Amino acid sequence: MTSGDTPQTVPFASAAASSGAPFVEEPVAYDALLLSSFGGPEGQDDVIPFLRNVTRGRGIPDERLEEVAVHYRHFGGISPINQHNRELLEALRAELQRRGVDLPVYWGNRNWEPYIEDTVAQAAADGHRTLLAIATSAYSSYSSDRQYREDFARALLTTGLGEGDDPVTIDKVRLFFDHPGFVEPFYEGVRAAVEGFLAEGTAPEAVRVLFSTHSIPMGDAAKSGPGDREWPAGGAYAAQHSAVAAHIMDRLAREVPAAGAVGWDLVYQSRSGPPSQPWLEPDVNDRIAELPAEGIRAVAITPLGFVSDHMEVMWDLDNEAMASAEEAGLAAVRTQTPGTHPAFVVGLIDLVEERLNGTPAAERPHLTELGPWYDVSRAGDCENARLGFRPAAAGLLP
Repeated sequence: MTSGDTPQTVPFASAAASSGAPFVEEPVAYDALLLSSFGGPEGQDDVIPFLRNVTRGRGIPDERLEEVAVHYRHFGGISPINQHNRELLEALRAELQRRGVDLPVYWGNRNWEPYIEDTVAQAAADGHRTLLAIATSAYSSYSSDRQYREDFARALLTTGLGEGDDPVTIDKVRLFFDHPGFVEPFYEGVRAAVEGFLAEGTAPEAVRVLFSTHSIPMGDAAKSGPGDREWPAGGAYAAQHSAVAAHIMDRLAREVPAAGAVGWDLVYQSRSGPPSQPWLEPDVNDRIAELPAEGIRAVAITPLGFVSDHMEVMWDLDNEAMASAEEAGLAAVRTQTPGTHPAFVVGLIDLVEERLNGTPAAERPHLTELGPWYDVSRAGDCENARLGFRPAAAGLLP
């Protein structure tokens, strides 16, 4: 990608990223990595306090939060996301050791322990000043990109570590929606599911792949991605998902010719807003209900928007969507997420080494025409339609 932006100062950034150029093409001596995620409860007593954190500032009463809490209570009040992050943390450390890269990796969450503020404070106490963050989210939107950058800024502001003569800085690796390491596990899952259906005698035109991701409000979707370019309906968020899904299906048709007639849709899940507020559609369950009338007999449900099998995958897909498929009389498979797949782990450390080495943008791997995405977020990128702009690291103002 290219940008005509005039370089500007980037707050809380390393010296190399502070000019505001879209890509940092000079080596940066980072001294620690920061794995940043959403967080989740670890027991029944944690569920409501966790949901209060998630919805802070919205004035949602506990009675309404309890309606969502049932998903967590079904699994003993334990979100799988924390364990997935512990496993990813160890896998990243092992890959760094394998490559001989001496960088400690810290882990901090937005909504539950370990909190990002505490993690940044610990990294600073350990003597680290130049941090590079990896967020467990691949796409452009407020909650999946800018809010993480706001988390970093908040941590530096509330601790005071972003000020003074020797401030802590936090950069962020580029969004990795079309990086080969992220896409490979999804492709493997789709291919296995489709080949399984075909081997059972299902005609390819009777098979459909549903690429599912978290729905977001249309207002936020429209503001996802850089504000200086035109996006179709759904903004950069929908465009990125569609581009990756199209790549997967094009590759499948090349490598499994019998699958050339298999169709696909981008669908959405986990809507949480009021009925009066428009969110991205179609809902995965609504789309499943329509498929039998279109001659579809088998469906592969692919959680394209998710890094691991956390609550939205286990409840909304493994529970609700699979039940919808059964009700519709469809054979159904839910395909894998990246998790700690070796290609994904290797890919994340490849992204780290891009920044350590200052790899030129022209040499960075990407699988769609939208990439490689920016190192430094562009002005106005992923504004919150309700709250506007708040301080954020790793990007141009505002």
